[in-house]
Amino acid sequence: VVGAEGCGTWRIGMLLSRSRLAVVGARQLSTAPTLRSARPPQNLVEKIVQRHVVPSSDGSVGWIRSGQAVAITPSYVMTHDNTAAVVLKFNGLDAPRVANRRQVVFTLDHNVQDKSEGNLKKYSDIEAFAAQHGIDFYPAGRGIGHQVMCEEGYAYPYRMVVASDSHSNMYGGLGCLGTPVVRTDAAGIWATGSTWWQVPPVARVELVGSLEPGVSGKDVIITLCGLLNSDEVLNHAVEFCGEGVKSLSIDERLTIANMSTEWGALAGVFPVDETTVAWLEARLAWLTKRGRAGVPSDPPAGVPERCDQAQLSALQELMPHMHADPNCHYDVTVTLDLSSVRPHVSGPNDVKLATSVDKVAESQIKINKAYLVSCVNSRQEDIAAAAEIVRGHKIAPDVEFYVAAASSEVQAQSEADGNWQALLDAGAIPLPPGCGPCIGLGKGILEENEIGISATNRNFVGRMGAKSAQAYLASPTIVAASALAGYITGPRTFGEANIVFAHSVREAPPPDTANTNEIPALAPGFPEQIRGRAIVCPVDNINTDGIYPGKYTYREDMSTEEMGAVAMENYDGSFPEIVQEGDVLITGYNFGTGSSREQAATALKAAGISAVICGSANQTYKRNAVNNGLIVIECPELLETIKASVGKTDTPTLVQNPFCATVSIDFLNSQIGTDRGEGTFSFRGFDPVCQELIALGGLEAWIGAQLQTVVNA
Repeated sequence: VVGAEGCGTWRIGMLLSRSRLAVVGARQLSTAPTLRSARPPQNLVEKIVQRHVVPSSDGSVGWIRSGQAVAITPSYVMTHDNTAAVVLKFNGLDAPRVANRRQVVFTLDHNVQDKSEGNLKKYSDIEAFAAQHGIDFYPAGRGIGHQVMCEEGYAYPYRMVVASDSHSNMYGGLGCLGTPVVRTDAAGIWATGSTWWQVPPVARVELVGSLEPGVSGKDVIITLCGLLNSDEVLNHAVEFCGEGVKSLSIDERLTIANMSTEWGALAGVFPVDETTVAWLEARLAWLTKRGRAGVPSDPPAGVPERCDQAQLSALQELMPHMHADPNCHYDVTVTLDLSSVRPHVSGPNDVKLATSVDKVAESQIKINKAYLVSCVNSRQEDIAAAAEIVRGHKIAPDVEFYVAAASSEVQAQSEADGNWQALLDAGAIPLPPGCGPCIGLGKGILEENEIGISATNRNFVGRMGAKSAQAYLASPTIVAASALAGYITGPRTFGEANIVFAHSVREAPPPDTANTNEIPALAPGFPEQIRGRAIVCPVDNINTDGIYPGKYTYREDMSTEEMGAVAMENYDGSFPEIVQEGDVLITGYNFGTGSSREQAATALKAAGISAVICGSANQTYKRNAVNNGLIVIECPELLETIKASVGKTDTPTLVQNPFCATVSIDFLNSQIGTDRGEGTFSFRGFDPVCQELIALGGLEAWIGAQLQTVVNA
């Protein structure tokens, strides 16, 4: 794997060794390593990553480009309710301490309605761990973690901030490179301060024009998900740019960046401009007036260093240099005319199926529940927009309308503005600040065969409740109007949607593939061959909610065997009975999309799957798989051959032996063969980092071995 120097290879043993157990400060805007050689053109994502690369022993780094796997020291790492699981992994590493307590943030937000003894104990244990290590801790009720990270100044322009949650992309609304990691990654960062990251290809999305009245940032991202729904930006980092950005508020930018996850992106970053600076100045004034947050990083007086006046001044000095260079490389370019966007609705049960609200309203689809909740659309602007629609009216008699602010601060501000009370007067049902129904937890989830309209970011089958329910996504105003009407509709008609956009792909430098003569040598312990029975689920966009249902996500008491017993439950409940040890799962494009939950990889491995072959896979899922020692191979040629044999289907049902009884994977030559003897199919070989992790059984085992080496030294 190409190291930060860009002129050699690093074994994974080198990847984190420089920072292991070192107490490094969270990267602030004033620090920068020494750089070698003349700078090549870089895009904004590459420039931000550059600031977080672990330097060489002489304190220097090379120039970062897309495709490189590098060791990074993120400014912050956030975990939420899954902190309990990360603590278990961290304790299993036998690390002597948290490497940098100021780098770690805990926010409890997902299951805040659960007042059971077990959940309260879990929350208490997390708080106690935070106190023991001096970690910033925000209790249940403070708000959704991503919102807290923005409000409290952790997510700040030009930082790289990671979180053990797939909607970390949201930080990009502030010009911060936010991207998800998983539980094992988080434990490794706690132990070492650093982790590995492969710099993704970058897509440029130019926004021109401005939104018409009544059209929102949510409509922009729903439109993009629906228009470009064939993996155009899958596993890319997206840079939003263009004159149209100036017309978008910070709340709208946060919404678009947040749902860039559903578009398939690993990050969605907006430029830093006058609007960003004005928002940061307002936050600084508000934090100064409020005073201490009650966390260990609080200074004796004033606001924390991470977001004080010195940081703001440093940011303004840096802004002229932190933009994409002329002639920098983008793999994908998209242009969207904001003035042509009209309100759309996603679904049912599919983020990438978008229909104009005017068209949907014609069908008068009756709803049972409506939701104004979640990290994507329950900020002050969203609540105000919904309140304006319902003020002086009543929610339809057969509809339950649930509202939860993104944070306690947002709720307090909305109460002061009168907007919160307007929602309650109309009949809305309040929930505490937190995720709740968005992830199918607590009061108000969809029951059997119910239909819901939600301002959340996901509507996968079974995510918000019953598998038989139907979920649609839309903006806060459409949700509010639908709650009043009793069926899906907008607050008014918007006219025909003639979206003006363009899309192009620029050929990138050819990567090392299986078709070259430079196939990497196999790491010790990495298999030379896997041969297994073929189990086929020829469906695209199989998401992690389907692979491992959300209702199990925060149960730390489940063994790996129990995880395997519920694998693919939301797709085909017969999966555990069909699968045998050593089987190879063959599936469609964009496999593992959605939530970053690590158990979706653990469960398949525990069920007996030896490898997954797919047309393409979500990068976060691939990272999860590597970290868990599960092999995931992208081979669209084999997939298309199988689809031609069994026929295209959107039915998520497993098919046993439809094309071939067995497949054999030859890792020495990066070839897949079948027992039909119809030739072989090439795939890209695994780089040394991934091979070594898989050979050892995953990242947790590798970090534990490295820490033990330090102890024994």
